[in-house]
Amino acid sequence: MTRCDLTFAGLLSAFLVCLPAPAPAAEPSQAPQKVGAVEGITEYHLPNGLRVVLFPDPSSAKVTVNSTVLVGSRMEGSGEAGMAHLLEHMLFKGTPKHPGIPKDLRDRGAVFNATTSLDRTNYFETLNASEDNLDFALNLESDRLIHSYVKREDLLTEMTVVRNEFERGENTPAYILNQRLMAAAYQWHNYAKSTIGNRSDIERVPIESLQAFYHEWYQPDNVVLFIAGNFDPDKALTLVSKYYGPIPKPTRVLPKTYTEEPPQDGDHNVILRRVGTVGVAGVVYHIPAASQEDFAPLEVLGAMLDSEPSGALYKALVVTKKASSVSSFAYPLHDPGVFEVEAQVDKSAKPEAVRDALIEVMENLGAAKAPDEEVTRAKTKLAREFELAMSNSNGLARVLSEWQARGDWRLFFLDRDEVAKVKPADVTRVCQKYFLRGNRTAGVFLPTEHPERADIPATPDIEKLVKDFKGGEAVAAGEYFDPTAENIEKQTKFGKLSTGVKTAVLAKKTRGELATFRLTLNYGNADSLKGQTSATQFLGTLMTRGTKKHNRQEIEDELDKLKAKVNASGSGGQVTFSVECKHESVPAVLSLLEEMLREPTFPAGEFDVLKRQVRDSLEEGRTDPQALAFRTLQRKLSPYPKDDVRYVPTVDESLERLEAVTIDQVRKLYEEQLGGTAGEFVAVGDLDPAPALKRIEETLKGWEAKTAYKRIDRPFVPGVKGEQVVIETPDKANAVYAAGLTFPLNDADPDDPALEVADFLFGSGTLSSRLGVRVRQKEGLSYGVRSQFGADSLDKSARFQMMAICNPKNIDKVNASILDETEKMRKEGASETEVKEAKKAFLSAAKVGRGSDGTIAAELKQLLYAGRTFAYEVDLEKKIEALTAEEVSAAFKKYIDPTKLVIVEAGDFKKKGPTEK
Repeated sequence: MTRCDLTFAGLLSAFLVCLPAPAPAAEPSQAPQKVGAVEGITEYHLPNGLRVVLFPDPSSAKVTVNSTVLVGSRMEGSGEAGMAHLLEHMLFKGTPKHPGIPKDLRDRGAVFNATTSLDRTNYFETLNASEDNLDFALNLESDRLIHSYVKREDLLTEMTVVRNEFERGENTPAYILNQRLMAAAYQWHNYAKSTIGNRSDIERVPIESLQAFYHEWYQPDNVVLFIAGNFDPDKALTLVSKYYGPIPKPTRVLPKTYTEEPPQDGDHNVILRRVGTVGVAGVVYHIPAASQEDFAPLEVLGAMLDSEPSGALYKALVVTKKASSVSSFAYPLHDPGVFEVEAQVDKSAKPEAVRDALIEVMENLGAAKAPDEEVTRAKTKLAREFELAMSNSNGLARVLSEWQARGDWRLFFLDRDEVAKVKPADVTRVCQKYFLRGNRTAGVFLPTEHPERADIPATPDIEKLVKDFKGGEAVAAGEYFDPTAENIEKQTKFGKLSTGVKTAVLAKKTRGELATFRLTLNYGNADSLKGQTSATQFLGTLMTRGTKKHNRQEIEDELDKLKAKVNASGSGGQVTFSVECKHESVPAVLSLLEEMLREPTFPAGEFDVLKRQVRDSLEEGRTDPQALAFRTLQRKLSPYPKDDVRYVPTVDESLERLEAVTIDQVRKLYEEQLGGTAGEFVAVGDLDPAPALKRIEETLKGWEAKTAYKRIDRPFVPGVKGEQVVIETPDKANAVYAAGLTFPLNDADPDDPALEVADFLFGSGTLSSRLGVRVRQKEGLSYGVRSQFGADSLDKSARFQMMAICNPKNIDKVNASILDETEKMRKEGASETEVKEAKKAFLSAAKVGRGSDGTIAAELKQLLYAGRTFAYEVDLEKKIEALTAEEVSAAFKKYIDPTKLVIVEAGDFKKKGPTEK
């Protein structure tokens, strides 16, 4: 088991970032004025038009600053498609006071990003809670709001990065189908345009136009600043006045969009033909804005239709094997939006038939009253999501930012209350009103002589809607917990159940009284699991989908009532159950978990659904550059025999194994190999330790596997030679670069801390890493580039990997730049300043991560598996703090040998021509 995930699953995360600087003190007249409060959240206004929303949460160890600029693709004019998103990228290029925004944020261990949508652009960072970090974040956001460079030379490199992001989306048929549906549904309104923009606009945008767009929209009267987490409100307002107060109120009048989409006068159809293996069908209908009264019943309907296994779409398409999965969603937008239903087409069905089935379900919903039970179930699920959102102050800042873009952040609470009031008759009414043939856009052309029209209500007066809104009671606050390794070690109680399962319990008061559990059961051995690899993938999930007392729907209903979540995962000798629930629900949730563990029924119907979903995923991987590149790399780096449980199969072999696996194999795996004697149980959050441990012990007691458990060793495999593999994926606009090597080392080795830091400064430290600066920032070759190092805890086996995405024309330049940067690191090493900054940022980032109970639980689980406590992390951090530049440089040079790299390139290279300049 590794401390660091050695797969590439998390390597394509977005790469966007930001940092601080001083500002003059504010005059009294610049002080924020309170204008209202709802459920512990308060809004203030500055004379220059800035709106500030504070959500203090003393129980959090983090603080989040979210600067929401009310400009998105809806505001773009002719020739400006994608400009709002491109500008979002440009605001990471620095200001005179903050020339290195990504590095500054990284050095403080911040989790940060920026995103652009149809109605807004937001910039946010989450840091360890401190006045200094809050000062830093507000200094940075106020500075780049009006002083960003937006220079021609930066545009030249960032334009190609954004274009590469555009090309990445072009690889996904479902994503492109959604774009085409929106473009066909809207004839005049800018919602027809995707936020990523048009390729030609991205490539040709004049710097003067981008600068004008920036100065027009990036002003204090068009910004809502959200501050959430652990901070002093008075001090926060003082800092807001200090940094934002001196910014003058704009003299220009803020432009307002005024285009109104007329009623659709006939059904629209789209046919998309591209390379791929899994069909997709989709249908959209125009609906009102998120602030209009009909939106709440539409939102409830969205939660009803794709609910598993009771939803009407699920029954009509998944159960009948026409589709492997379905989804339904009411778009919550500022202006009238759409209701979208989509289905992944089963291999045995035709997309046209699935599309027709979607239409039949949707346009017959109004023929009968919506079922009371389904409406209640959907409302309960949505109520749980509302409550969980309120329990996470830092996450809520993002949620409120979205609702602000829809008109006002208080709409979040208004929507919650409106959903609670929805009746079955309301759902039926909106179905009759909007799901009409003349209001439909689907995937086929079907002409009609008598078009039907749906009149979409205008966006209401939002100020009037929220003016007197008071809301309900504020969510219960927790206690502050300092997530340092030392404190976690001090507060955690480690032990062992009589059954043999290791335990770790960290009890603390949390916001919303939430508790998090992880139970991992280890089973089988290298011999007993031969030929069972596919069966192990289904074991955990199927255990949660039916017991002797409850079927799947009853389990889902019970979890919704308890406001809890239970997820299962695992393969190859491990199955993990992850639980999240409120303090008061812990006994009932653990009782339900006991049923899943001791009395699963393994429903054949659920197995069939899961099997088809896995099949579709594998089929999609046949033509996906990312899936092919990473699978090939893993096969090269783990060259085990075909009959070994550690063998990485090809796509075809995986499909063969999938077709061969049966429900009886899964049942037999459970009956003969699974037991409660080997594993790890972790509990973190608002719970009573003794009763929880007692209940888990009672659940596992007497449950002994017929097959002895023995950990499957995964040692370093010698003999892997460096090579370069090229995989052709026709008609894919984005290429993937993956490279890696292995060596004999575990995380207890003296060189491990140095390699952790070397990897961080070289490639895993986001945009300000060496790879990030070279390949993305300077050369503009890739939207995403990074490295990853991980060493096993029990076996002497470590892996170093690098990845990037790019235009196929640039694959050779990406390869050359990465290898050149690797050689520079080996020859020149890292400077003392570079290592000092990397160590600080690495440790800060680790602490920010531990601000989440889920992260703490996952780390504790890994430590238990390796026979450790958090003292290991305490010792590791001390070793990292003591590292010198010489040690870090020596470790990188010792283990990272470019001649041993296995390099895999996947993309459409036959049409690439000469390398793009």
